[in-house]
Amino acid sequence: MTHRTAHPARKAGLDQWPPDIAAMRATVARLLGPDDAPNALPPVADELVILESTLRGHLQLLIPEVDAAARRLPADDIPRYCALACIGEANGKLSTEARPGYGGAVAYARRLARVLGALCDHYETLGES
Repeated sequence: MTHRTAHPARKAGLDQWPPDIAAMRATVARLLGPDDAPNALPPVADELVILESTLRGHLQLLIPEVDAAARRLPADDIPRYCALACIGEANGKLSTEARPGYGGAVAYARRLARVLGALCDHYETLGES
């Protein structure tokens, strides 16, 4: 059995590991698969709680990365503007919660998944991958 150690802790932004975009996209795919439609079966409740928490964590890690990459571009650059708008959307989603009632938690998790997918696209477009 192979023994692995944890990655060293970040020190003031130095020695930072890049975000795991593949893992983030895999989480998105759990909620937004190719057959996703309004009537698609939602994940079971226990899995949904874990997925929502994971999506929130991914967003909290990726937002500063995309923000830093976007701000290195000229102020009138369209990809910069689009990335910063997506960051605003992501922050807005993080500041809300699921609506009570049937389907509210699933719809909220899917909104988080869509904005995470968009941020992954911006991260790759801005050359951070």
